[in-house]
Amino acid sequence: MPSNTAPAAAPPDRVAFADLFLPKLVTVLREGYGPAQLRADAVAGLTVAIVALPLSMAIAIASGATPAQGLYTAIAGGFLVSLLGGSRFQIGGPAGAFIVLVAATVAQHGMDGLILATFLSGLMLAAVGWLRLGTFIKFIPFPVTVGFTAGIAVIIFASQIKELLGLTLAVPEPGPLRDKVPVLWAALPSVSAAAAGLSAGTVLVILGLRRVRPHWPGMLVAVAAMTLLATLAGLPVATVGSRFGGIPATLPWPALPAFGWTKVVEVLPAALSFALLGAIESLLSAVVADGMTGRRHRSNAELVAQGVANIGSALFGGFCVTGTIARTATNVRAGAHGPVAGMLHAVFLLVFMLVAAPLAAFIPLAALAGVLAVVSWNMIEKAAIATLVRSGRGDAAVLGATFLLTVFRDLTEAIVVGFALGSVLFIHRMSRAVAVETAVPFVSEDVADDGRSYDEARAADPGIVIYRITGALFFGAAASIGSVLGRISDGHRALIVDFAAVPFLDSTGANVIGGLARKAHKGGIRLYLAGASPEIRQVLDAHGIRGPGVIFSGSVTLALQAEKMQASPLPQGGGG
Repeated sequence: MPSNTAPAAAPPDRVAFADLFLPKLVTVLREGYGPAQLRADAVAGLTVAIVALPLSMAIAIASGATPAQGLYTAIAGGFLVSLLGGSRFQIGGPAGAFIVLVAATVAQHGMDGLILATFLSGLMLAAVGWLRLGTFIKFIPFPVTVGFTAGIAVIIFASQIKELLGLTLAVPEPGPLRDKVPVLWAALPSVSAAAAGLSAGTVLVILGLRRVRPHWPGMLVAVAAMTLLATLAGLPVATVGSRFGGIPATLPWPALPAFGWTKVVEVLPAALSFALLGAIESLLSAVVADGMTGRRHRSNAELVAQGVANIGSALFGGFCVTGTIARTATNVRAGAHGPVAGMLHAVFLLVFMLVAAPLAAFIPLAALAGVLAVVSWNMIEKAAIATLVRSGRGDAAVLGATFLLTVFRDLTEAIVVGFALGSVLFIHRMSRAVAVETAVPFVSEDVADDGRSYDEARAADPGIVIYRITGALFFGAAASIGSVLGRISDGHRALIVDFAAVPFLDSTGANVIGGLARKAHKGGIRLYLAGASPEIRQVLDAHGIRGPGVIFSGSVTLALQAEKMQASPLPQGGGG
């Protein structure tokens, strides 16, 4: 038996802790880890590092940070995500989905505010994981995730138009898209042919290599080629060196961000947004890895790791860390065995920074903008959007609302509104799935008692009404169900309600049954509640649905047998 398998007699709390929080690295090492596994992880880690190098700098620049901060985030955050995470293959680092939020935070609170918000979001994510709330993140509706991802992609592309075309703006570039477009339009006469050519060349090289050499690191090759072209030709374009002074050749010493109660309150909304989006993105990335490998991640362990990684990134001057879908998928396709690949990816990035830092100064910003243009296009899930639009107006409305709010309003507002719309759509669909009907008897007395087999003669008695409810009896369906059940009249002496096909009953549904019980008792009608599960019986008892006129029965058959023994209807009037 493998050493990581819990014994059958282990206490439940201990098993739950192992299942929820144990890092996958521990599981992988317990299974046995040798030179072959290390070799596979080293190759995968190097492959991912080559992809992450230009991407981390490009995302940082688009976010209003420095390219060095993008590398700090990928190195410190990426190492901790793999060291402590609940997924074998997750790769952590800066993500394109955060560009909008990070840029807005930098503009509003400065770099110190960004680092503090990142630190606080790490504390929140770790707390969410320790409180075992990771499983609830999966309740974000699919149209919401597709809509806000597409919206973020549009905003990322819009943020790169200035660098893609080498525009010279007369005023600082606005953040909101509706304000940005007029400024960019006014600056179109200042287009730089050199910058536009390098951007187009970057995109063409990436797409061309993806078609003819899909296993090559297209982004790195494209950036290197455009850097060499711009340097040899002496093209007049902005570079990492001219804009940022290059990148340092070492990691900074870790330091706590500047704390202050006033500053904490100011950046708290940004930290909440970072934590929410980070949780969604990281768990979505882990699910993608599970689908590619057949493995299962530990969502709460992953959130704890994401929290620690964000704290670690902030200590080194970085910003938000999350699981990255593209780099994680690259890790899987490169043959990674486990979390060591992600740790080595961070180590390789550190080596690249130590060795090649001076060369980074020559990278044209137009080339990095071309990389992000491809990333933004890839972020839009075209097939998923087409499927959701075809699936019905409800899903299309949730998708469209989330997309438009993301682009023109705010990402957090888009998620909240999209989630609310998705919930209302779900409630509507669930309410339509609940049905109440007059029960049709099984005519043979030889049929075993399954809660629906009962005597046909008694079922046909006009003094007995039998209703069968199918589906969850909750607030969304309570009104329609109550209107049907309330059609009893004084001409009936017994009403049997079959709960055998009711999996769930909420307080609103229980209140409907309580009203039915009071009406039945007032009319001298016996009410049989048949086939209710222990959970539903508990809810009914909690709402005081009991009394001489209410009889609980294990099945409709037993209720009919009990009714045979009754000699007369209940006395008129009285409480129930």
